[in-house]
Amino acid sequence: MHDAIDRRTALLAGLAAASMAPRALAQTAPPAAGQGALWLAFPDPVETIDLWTHPPRSYPKQAEVTIERSKDAAYNDRFVTGITRPRMAVFRPAKPNGAAVLITPGGGYSWVVIDKEGYEMARLLAAQGITAFVLFYRLPHQGWANGANVPLADAQRAMRLIRHHAARYHIDPARVAAVGFSAGGHVCASLLTRFDAQVYAPVDAADRGSARPDAAAPIYPVIAMAAPAAHAGSRKNLLGEHPTPEAERAYSPHLHVPPNAPPCFLLHAEDDASVSVANTLMLREALCAQNIATQTHLFPDGGHGFGLRLARGKSVEHWPDLFLHWLRHTGITG
Repeated sequence: MHDAIDRRTALLAGLAAASMAPRALAQTAPPAAGQGALWLAFPDPVETIDLWTHPPRSYPKQAEVTIERSKDAAYNDRFVTGITRPRMAVFRPAKPNGAAVLITPGGGYSWVVIDKEGYEMARLLAAQGITAFVLFYRLPHQGWANGANVPLADAQRAMRLIRHHAARYHIDPARVAAVGFSAGGHVCASLLTRFDAQVYAPVDAADRGSARPDAAAPIYPVIAMAAPAAHAGSRKNLLGEHPTPEAERAYSPHLHVPPNAPPCFLLHAEDDASVSVANTLMLREALCAQNIATQTHLFPDGGHGFGLRLARGKSVEHWPDLFLHWLRHTGITG
């Protein structure tokens, strides 16, 4: 039962150093090791891409802070908050196959998870020849003008920059997927439904490109912004304490699925006590109503926030293999 993930863990350990390319000049470093960190189980990435040449308007004067939660030297479990320089950490494979994936980790819009839903997934993808980009997006409640749109603005800009620099990373701009977890799943779902929404003013040639992912995978995603299915913390951080019904509708991705949305991979554990499986079911229904190719996997156990490592020993354990097969089936990895 554990063989596939055990082999993957060994592969990731061997890949960690090889996947770290020299850092591009004049880019903001990845989030720091973190307060309370005594070790790094794997080397951190050293290459990043800043999303914006200059700080966005209404730049809040706050410090970026990284916190380590792990007490086990076998893994890190960090989160970062106070992000004022949104950026991507780049994981280059030893032998790129032309595919790329933008990863949007979760954190309830309170913070952005670094390892569990970011770097661990990126290492898995890089081991498969996929160039991975982990997005550290701005948090909507931390002083930004039009805060509810800043995570989507960062995700759109990230997709455009990946395509704009496709030659540099040896990727095919027509084979760029997105995957997101929890609140990062909301970012991913917003991107797959509102990729054409103008949520920021274009700044350079990259913004002439498309922000539409060629395939998208919201994993145990926050979707609904209205009760009873809404995740209360994410809704509050995104829309404020008392959002209007209009705001709830505007930021519920399942209500805005266009007919040209990309094919989707949906996954949720039915015992998720934090983000109800109803979120995934509502998104699936909306995608199917638009005849969007949708592969859905529901598992009886797994809880919330299992990522890769915490899926072990549960019915959801082999979801990464299903996901990689889906990437092949959709043509992202050939």
